[in-house]
Amino acid sequence: MVFGRLMVSLKMKLRSLKMKKPVVDDDSSWHSYDKIEKSESMRVEIRSKKARKLIEETLRVADSPKTTKSYSF
Repeated sequence: MVFGRLMVSLKMKLRSLKMKKPVVDDDSSWHSYDKIEKSESMRVEIRSKKARKLIEETLRVADSPKTTKSYSF
């Protein structure tokens, strides 16, 4: 009997919490963070990652065991 009352009270509390959800007026309000501007060091890191990826791709193509080499660049 006590367990049944406990379940009913928990269900009522959960329903009341679900009803208290904030109303979203516009689509951009779901962002809860500020956009960080990229610093110069971040830009350098991005460029170096892209360069490393390009070098790896080039080496993979150059080292492929094909008899006729076709380069993708």
